[in-house]
Amino acid sequence: MRWLANFHATFMGVEQKGLWEIGSYWNLATRPDEYASMAEGELKQAATELDRLLNNCVFKTLIHGDAKAENFCFSNNGKSVAAVDFQYVGGGCGIKDVAYFLGSCLDENQCNQWQDEMLDFYFAELKNALDKKQKQKQLDWGALEKEWRTMFPIAWTDFYRFVAGWMPMHKKINKYTRRLAEETFAVIKS
Repeated sequence: MRWLANFHATFMGVEQKGLWEIGSYWNLATRPDEYASMAEGELKQAATELDRLLNNCVFKTLIHGDAKAENFCFSNNGKSVAAVDFQYVGGGCGIKDVAYFLGSCLDENQCNQWQDEMLDFYFAELKNALDKKQKQKQLDWGALEKEWRTMFPIAWTDFYRFVAGWMPMHKKINKYTRRLAEETFAVIKS
């Protein structure tokens, strides 16, 4: 989470050039087969709006785009980390990486138990990294945090949308995922 926060802070507000316009491998525009395979229903109906909300966020950075636990290397003492597999780096909302990372290393019960603490940790690290890079003066920290916290269930639901078309029986489609989707649908409808 600290690595992601530092990566996002480093590239906050930097225009992406020569990278994916929209970072992440599950971007709706690049996954028409998975979208077509989805069962009809509220999730499929929301797909375009999920995509629009994420892609039109105010605060953008570069995102890793495949920030799963398997794409991070840890030192023996666990205090240092490096990321690999940068093929989906592009512009976007940094919380997409956070949602994907948490889903890659926490099970349903752990997500329920640790979601708030993990998000609090990420945002504290992001604020600290922005301060160190003297970028916080260039943006409204309160507005960034509010926007990205609001985007967390949207990003999670967007990944759910991809998984529902790719592998509808995947273990990541669980009560936690469905709860976040219901929260997201309520926001979209309001």
